[in-house]
Amino acid sequence: MHLNPELYQLTAIVLAGDRTKADSLINHTKVGSKAMIDIDGTPMVRRVLNSLRASRVVNKIALSGPEQTEVAKDEQLARWVEDGEILWKPPGISPSTSAYEAMQSLDPEESVLLTTADHPLLTAEIVDAFGRQSLADDVDITVGLAPHALVLEAYPGIKKTVLRFSDGDFCGCNLFAFITPEGRRAARFWRRIEQQRKKPLVVIGLLGWWAVIRYRLGLLSLEEALAKLGKRLGLRMRAVILPYANAAIDVDSIADLMLVKGSLEQAAVKDA
Repeated sequence: MHLNPELYQLTAIVLAGDRTKADSLINHTKVGSKAMIDIDGTPMVRRVLNSLRASRVVNKIALSGPEQTEVAKDEQLARWVEDGEILWKPPGISPSTSAYEAMQSLDPEESVLLTTADHPLLTAEIVDAFGRQSLADDVDITVGLAPHALVLEAYPGIKKTVLRFSDGDFCGCNLFAFITPEGRRAARFWRRIEQQRKKPLVVIGLLGWWAVIRYRLGLLSLEEALAKLGKRLGLRMRAVILPYANAAIDVDSIADLMLVKGSLEQAAVKDA
């Protein structure tokens, strides 16, 4: 089933809950929720929502979290929710549970683009590039990745979890697409492995010990890994390689926050 990326639209789900309130970022910024951290006068989550609203492939946005008391603190966000422009629901007990519950509330035929609130450098251009490629591929699920070398070139010294394959090293981009109703089965799988998200070897281990050995030796390709994982899940999976370093930048630490603020300041100087 090939979907026309110019005609077919995606429903975006943004995960904006907190893994824990004992978060160094929350304590550092004195906010009640990580999603509401202010960056140049705009909460992180609203930056992500603005990019999705400007995207040409997104026609509906569902927001899972933050808590209603936090939403009410931002006048613009509260208005979007009240007007029904953003479909808000409380966060689940974990990101994977939030994603699963948000998808369950949608029509089974809706194709879903999933991202997170801690992605303040996300742009409509990145969303469109990922969405169009995802819809053009004849698959159930796509995952967005950026070349590690590209990320390092733009942000020297940045610490990222790196997926090392025989055909290249990649960084995750917190962008996923569940194109078909079958594809949503992966959300259940995600709940099983969520705590291991920073440990590529654990995920590769699901493919069997031979795959782990080949991965450690640098012999396993990205395409082969996704084909094996897809076979295990009974789903067709593909990576969308994005030529944008900013696609791989999320805010997981105080250092990440400083990096993002510095990047936005540099961009503002260039535009001036």
